[in-house]
Amino acid sequence: MKTILLKLSGPLQSWGTDSNYETRHTDLYPSKSAIIGMISACLGYRREDCQCLQKLNQLQFAVRIDQQGNILRDYQTAHAYQPKLRTYVTNRYYLEDAVFIVAVGHADSDFIDEVVNGLKNPYFQPFMGRKSDPIPVDFVLGVTESDVLTSIEEVPWQAASWYKRQANKSLIRLPIYFDVNLKQTTTSSLRKDLAYSFSFRNRKYQFREEGKEYVDIPGIEEHDAFGALGG
Repeated sequence: MKTILLKLSGPLQSWGTDSNYETRHTDLYPSKSAIIGMISACLGYRREDCQCLQKLNQLQFAVRIDQQGNILRDYQTAHAYQPKLRTYVTNRYYLEDAVFIVAVGHADSDFIDEVVNGLKNPYFQPFMGRKSDPIPVDFVLGVTESDVLTSIEEVPWQAASWYKRQANKSLIRLPIYFDVNLKQTTTSSLRKDLAYSFSFRNRKYQFREEGKEYVDIPGIEEHDAFGALGG
């Protein structure tokens, strides 16, 4: 078993699974379909290549929220020229200052090596939900020989320094969302993010069952300003 660990961080991200027309929402954390789409682009797959997409869907998936972002609405206007020129409002939603860790794994080591090579040498430029949101420099954190859940639980807390200082805790509890078949859980929900086609003319998504759990990892040591003075 091999697992790829990815870091998604930046000023803005957008991970919508339920958007219509001129209102583009974002979920609170990345969807599996978005990550599969990103990998597909890096490997040079075309939107109509459903066979390759089904192979990518076999990747095991988990995401950890290391720094919960704030919702931002970007107010925009656009012009329509039919039947006559008019101006209308369009809304785009983003996550500000969020940090996520994503783990994708598979039992086929050669397949994982192919994906890693694509992520490090992308055919099409990947981005975090919107073309205006580039991936970070430390996007690929590494590859492990462990399963997806073990790998993502062992990653040190990746939040920004200012966020860690604000939390000021020696132990942090972080939520993890994962393919429900990876672990028996009493907390699960359906999410429409299993992609069957990325084609512009015929996009298809199905529901995927998603589990949730929490993991406790070391935070920062609380600073005792008076400890050095002694008793």
